[in-house]
Amino acid sequence: MARKRKPSKRHSSPSSIDPRGTTLRIIGGRLRGSKLLYAGDLRTRPMKDRVREAAFNLLGPAIKDKHAIDLFAGTGALGLEAISRGARGATFIEQHYPTARVVEQNIAALKLTDRCEVVTANTFIWARRDPSLPADPWVVFFSPPFDFYVERMDEMLELIDTMLRRAPQGSLLLVEADQRLDFEQLPEADRWDVRAYPPAVLGLLKVGDGA
Repeated sequence: MARKRKPSKRHSSPSSIDPRGTTLRIIGGRLRGSKLLYAGDLRTRPMKDRVREAAFNLLGPAIKDKHAIDLFAGTGALGLEAISRGARGATFIEQHYPTARVVEQNIAALKLTDRCEVVTANTFIWARRDPSLPADPWVVFFSPPFDFYVERMDEMLELIDTMLRRAPQGSLLLVEADQRLDFEQLPEADRWDVRAYPPAVLGLLKVGDGA
């Protein structure tokens, strides 16, 4: 009998942090090969390199001049990868204070402080407060712990719907989930471009006629 896997979480206690840390890398664009510090939090789930490459292949050149919004930011790899590939700047939302500080370190190391903002907050609560964001089109990354699509499904649907309604015309929404998410449940379900990269599933939505 297969053993049950413990639910993965992005947030952790200090005991789950590997003091040695580890590194990730930006895999494309002008900052390709740059190292990103990852604190070694064993319950943080950075997007796998092959899935990140697939995600940015889906986005393609449309990412240029967008403002990246990296929800459940973790290492910040998605927002920083977006800037590397042509995004103007990025906002990172991360609840866990030590992890948010790692994102700030990565931003500083890449000399992107003037183009980035790190918000230490619960993503769901942050979105409900209607935060001030750039008027330029966005690229919004939804890459939470996969268990959120089961345990917090109502909140995830509300979050995706909220960001979709607020997004300027021409914005892009990219959802990373696993096979437990039925993309038919998402707003504007018939407009999502859904691709499987097991165990991950990616869905891309272009907002409005100008997308």
